[in-house]
Amino acid sequence: MNFTKKQTQKIVKACIHNDRSAQEALYKLCYADMMRVCLNYLPDEELAREAFNTGFLNVFKSIQNFDAEKGELGGWIRKIMIYSAIDLYRSELKFGNLTDTLPEQETEFIPPAVLEKLYFEDILRHIRTLPYATQTVFNLSVLDGFSHKEISEQLNISEGTSRWHLSEAKKQLRELLENTVGAGRSIERGGRK
Repeated sequence: MNFTKKQTQKIVKACIHNDRSAQEALYKLCYADMMRVCLNYLPDEELAREAFNTGFLNVFKSIQNFDAEKGELGGWIRKIMIYSAIDLYRSELKFGNLTDTLPEQETEFIPPAVLEKLYFEDILRHIRTLPYATQTVFNLSVLDGFSHKEISEQLNISEGTSRWHLSEAKKQLRELLENTVGAGRSIERGGRK
């Protein structure tokens, strides 16, 4: 979703004036990318679609607040979608307040040799197997670049809980991915006999 500055100004101005064709064009342009964002935070497609539509209503309600000097339109919309997905999930289920703390020294996340053998889809599939709160913190931190302070404010958890979820996500993903690569090697060896 890379718009030139002129395209951004034109579509934002038209959306501010409730131009339905501009709103529809922006909606369609963003659909695939922003649905993926919602799917990263919600357990099924129906909830993701609901978050996407709610998010777009918020986009249209607040588009007059978009400032091209502070960032690009796609990033601004992405942030709204993330908040919309988290708000929807929060209304569906509640987060537990875990008090575990991080170990003093964090271990290596995933060895490069493991990553070389996996496809992006495999990694996403494994991320979706994490407990929801852990998955959400991982997505916010690793995929979307939020700080633990921002995560704690958004999810209404402590920074320590955010750190614990990130550490736990890395630990579980490391184990899942190493097992996947190990199983793949066993299959390869078995097929060569």
